[in-house]
Amino acid sequence: MIHNLDGIYETVDYRTDTQICLYHNDEYENYPPHWHTSFEIIMPLINSYRVLCGDKEYLLREGDILIICPCMIHELFAPETGERIIFQPGTNWRGIKELNLLISILSPSHLVTPENYPQVYGQIHKLMLDIHEEYFSLNSYVESAVFSKFLELLVCVGRNHKKLSLQNVSHIPTRQREYVEKFLFITNYIDDHFTEALTLEEVASLAGFSKYHFSRLFKQYTDFSFYKYLNQKRIEHSKVLLLDPKLTVIEIALQSGFSSLSAFLRMFKQTNKCTPTEFRNMYTGH
Repeated sequence: MIHNLDGIYETVDYRTDTQICLYHNDEYENYPPHWHTSFEIIMPLINSYRVLCGDKEYLLREGDILIICPCMIHELFAPETGERIIFQPGTNWRGIKELNLLISILSPSHLVTPENYPQVYGQIHKLMLDIHEEYFSLNSYVESAVFSKFLELLVCVGRNHKKLSLQNVSHIPTRQREYVEKFLFITNYIDDHFTEALTLEEVASLAGFSKYHFSRLFKQYTDFSFYKYLNQKRIEHSKVLLLDPKLTVIEIALQSGFSSLSAFLRMFKQTNKCTPTEFRNMYTGH
């Protein structure tokens, strides 16, 4: 399935002139740790499938849907028999601010099952089957049709995710609605300025809260502390910069928003279980 692996970096084998790739995979083959800039959505059709992403291991049952976010190292383990959909859509649409927030909350990976999405699991499952059918059809505008269904899938997950569902309940108290809107604004602001020297006090002031009240609300609405969310954005950016051999590690640290090399090294290893240099060497295959 992995056709273009350089170290641990996979160049996704998109269909010609598109940003979509889908495998109806029935191979008895394990896939080593790798990452790519696309999403990866896995849904077993026959038999289970084991996936390791970050520090978490998933044993996917038939019909379970695992969303692996961009730039996350993951490893796949196949049973002796079975079939599964492996869908890799690109991220050229990442300018959509609400979806960037959703990706941050779902990172590094998120499991959709009948148990944790009882009201919409059937809809999400059908969207995966529709994407599969559309991809192998002879219809025109296949890429547009596939992306429209993928975005619908993400919206469905977002609207029913426990941390984001308040956005779509009309009868919730006005103050709660205002908080959701405000934290969408704040996460968008961080997405645009994460390479700058942002501080908790500065962003809390921008939101109109004390830093203590802001910290509690930020954790409630994003599942992350402020600095963990900020550093995750910086680490994701640094991975892309590490692909450029002309940049030194200290240049990458500073361009990613870290105030010092030591802070960057510590956070990178904590997040990826390797140093930036080790990550770059794995990418280059050395």
